[in-house]
Amino acid sequence: MAIDPDLPFVPVTIALLTVSDTRGPAEDTSGDILAQRIEAAGHVLATREISRDDAEEIAAHLHRWIDDEAIDVVITTGGTGLTGRDVTPEALDRIKSKDIPGFGELFRWLSYRTIGTSTVQSRACAVVARGTYVFALPGSNGAVKDGWDGILAEQLDSRNRPCNFVQLIPRLRE
Repeated sequence: MAIDPDLPFVPVTIALLTVSDTRGPAEDTSGDILAQRIEAAGHVLATREISRDDAEEIAAHLHRWIDDEAIDVVITTGGTGLTGRDVTPEALDRIKSKDIPGFGELFRWLSYRTIGTSTVQSRACAVVARGTYVFALPGSNGAVKDGWDGILAEQLDSRNRPCNFVQLIPRLRE
């Protein structure tokens, strides 16, 4: 696992969705963290929005973005817990073509190092939907840092070896 400096960096275009019934733009600190990390890594932040914890509304955002050929990746933050209002994974179920089970497994393994067994309450997950990656992270600041720093920063870097998500983008619609 290493960045190969002889390979070119290929930026991806990312849409960011915060899922919350209580946060507005001023309170969206986890979205701020992700937006800063996306841009600092050299990627393009195409859009950033907030959705209520409503599976239909979340799915509508996702459908719009996965149908936009300019968007390669969607990252959501929030709505991955166990309460009745936490419905982000259910929204992903409505739009997915394939699951990426290793993402949630690795996320919980990384999260265990910082929050211990409380990580079992996370339903962080990822899917491919009609050729677009969709990653669902919990809404806490620590969780988005774990997800970006521990997984997405490397997997969304085209120079990461032995493999990365970026190199598969042209083949996701096969």
